[in-house]
Amino acid sequence: MLENRLLEIIIIALVVMVLFGAKRLPDSARSLGKSLRILKAEARAGREEATQEASSTTTDPPVLTKAEVSAQPRNVVAEVTGKEREALYD
Repeated sequence: MLENRLLEIIIIALVVMVLFGAKRLPDSARSLGKSLRILKAEARAGREEATQEASSTTTDPPVLTKAEVSAQPRNVVAEVTGKEREALYD
């Protein structure tokens, strides 16, 4: 089974050599290496940015300004017991 794989790899290498030629093959390999390095660097930067963004988000509620608070609708319902209700209406 290994002989078949080795034979396939040799045939593919020969076809690539014939198609690209001996002069263009090192340049192609060099540009492929540069492209892979750039891809790895971008992936690393994306991961770092995602972890940084995740650590910077907090669960604190937003702070409202006076104008934003006054613009909020006032739906305040107070629970009043019987004695307090009598005190309010007196």
